[in-house]
Amino acid sequence: MTNNTTPRPVDANSLFVVSGGARGITANCVVGMARRFRCGFILLGRSAAGEPPAFVAECPDEPALMQRIAKELAARGEKATPAVIRRELGTIQAQREIAHTLAEIRAAGGRAEYLSVDIADAAALRSALTDAQTRLGPITGLFHGAGVLADRRIEQKRAADFDAVFTPKIIGLRNLLACLAPADLHHLILFSSAAGFYGNPGQSDYAMANEILNRVAHLIQRDAPACHTVALNWGPWDAGMVTPALKALFAERGIQVIPLDAGVARLVDELEFRAERPPQVLVGSPLAPPPEPYSGPLRTWRIRRRLTQEDNPFLQDHMIGIHAVLPATCGMAWMIHGCEQLLPGYHFARAENYQVLKGIVFDESLAPEYVLTIRETERDATAGTLTLEATVSSEGEKRPRYHYRARLILRHGRRAAAPQIEQMDLRERQPTPGAELYAKGTLFHGPRFRGVEHVLSSDANGLTMRCQMPEVSDRDQGQFPVRSFDPYLADVQFQSLVIWAWQHHGAASLPLSNAVGELYATPQPGATFYVTMKVRSNSDYRMLADLIAHDADGRIYLRLEGAEVAISQHLNRLFNPAAA
Repeated sequence: MTNNTTPRPVDANSLFVVSGGARGITANCVVGMARRFRCGFILLGRSAAGEPPAFVAECPDEPALMQRIAKELAARGEKATPAVIRRELGTIQAQREIAHTLAEIRAAGGRAEYLSVDIADAAALRSALTDAQTRLGPITGLFHGAGVLADRRIEQKRAADFDAVFTPKIIGLRNLLACLAPADLHHLILFSSAAGFYGNPGQSDYAMANEILNRVAHLIQRDAPACHTVALNWGPWDAGMVTPALKALFAERGIQVIPLDAGVARLVDELEFRAERPPQVLVGSPLAPPPEPYSGPLRTWRIRRRLTQEDNPFLQDHMIGIHAVLPATCGMAWMIHGCEQLLPGYHFARAENYQVLKGIVFDESLAPEYVLTIRETERDATAGTLTLEATVSSEGEKRPRYHYRARLILRHGRRAAAPQIEQMDLRERQPTPGAELYAKGTLFHGPRFRGVEHVLSSDANGLTMRCQMPEVSDRDQGQFPVRSFDPYLADVQFQSLVIWAWQHHGAASLPLSNAVGELYATPQPGATFYVTMKVRSNSDYRMLADLIAHDADGRIYLRLEGAEVAISQHLNRLFNPAAA
């Protein structure tokens, strides 16, 4: 089959191939999926299936089971050495787990079959899956949960350790994808690890293998967007490979283990497909504490970037006239995220005196490259803050051209709790649909920036809007991805100024500056939020206002104080050429 549409929801007709799916945590997950979706599974594992021998029936206690195995070996005239007993015990326990998992899936309303096959054996795997599809029908999903640990510090690692870890994770996935092309699937779930995201002592090979899974997820989402692909970067579970000793070690490091039921519920939630889910999700506590505040000399960085319209698909929806224009909020995001990436452990808290000095237009004036300069100016150890001056510039004919400038304050540790808006009125008073404003050219923005649902009320003192968070895919965000600061949310806030200027001056406007910006939280894509705008001053050419994005209870997401726009009748034809 070929899947050219958006991913289908998981339902009773779905059939998943699951590597490592008959035992351990993965088995618990497929049982949870069966309870929720009543779907089907082809479980893959190296253990041989079969009924446990009669002599171990009704013997759950491991020491008693080992005694029975020893007696059975002696009765057969074989040496009951500890190694032989352990091998027999492992086989019997595997058979029991497989049988239990199959029974649990069927009791939950799903259907399941177990195939004993090594996913590292490409030929055997292809033969097994070809036969299974002939009998069971088309496979719609792949759940890659196989994995092995071989923990040692890197100087003690052996080639055999590396092979043991990489073979099921990476060679196994390569062979599975050779049999099941992502373009033919609706769902691809990769069980990765937070060790791949953070690193972890003794797990260099395991971290590398899981980071490869993460990169594969990003690649497949790009190349096969109709397949819902995600790499779940799990922290340690309260089960499986986490022994009591490891659990105690995690507790000492402040790392919480994931309860089994909570982890299964998180997986099921991921499969309740909603559009534009990220291809990589981190679940659980960080495996490492945030870096300590830096205490060395003040530093300066210069970071170069080449901009193209092709690399930033969102620009198609930010055209003024015939040219794409970089949103002013993307200039802010550029500086904020540059600082946060350079300063691990710090997060953006406040911006002061943000200026749009010369906007970036994607025409013949576009520079070959742009330079983000970040300079530390002050460090407050007591408050845990850093103050930085940030500019974006390019080379002009005789001197640098400056495009954006701001003073940024970053804070170490947790983000401050969101305050409540002091005055809020969400009543509808002659509301105006946002769709009407976009259609008539009051707002020039295309679909990715169309966050205004309704202007609820508007008067000489300001306006209030109900909005919906724009859902811009990771691919469309290009070089300006959403991180702590969401430029698409901030752009919707600024649209309140554009609307008010049209209503009271009959003219278009563009942002010039913002005196203060404070970030507390960011709503999820698709979430409803509100913008309350209060006018400070205005003339025929300038307008100054305060903007607050908040939720229905008044909890503030982003506060912008002293936001200024230039108002000009000459911009009207660029916003709405048809009306010129």
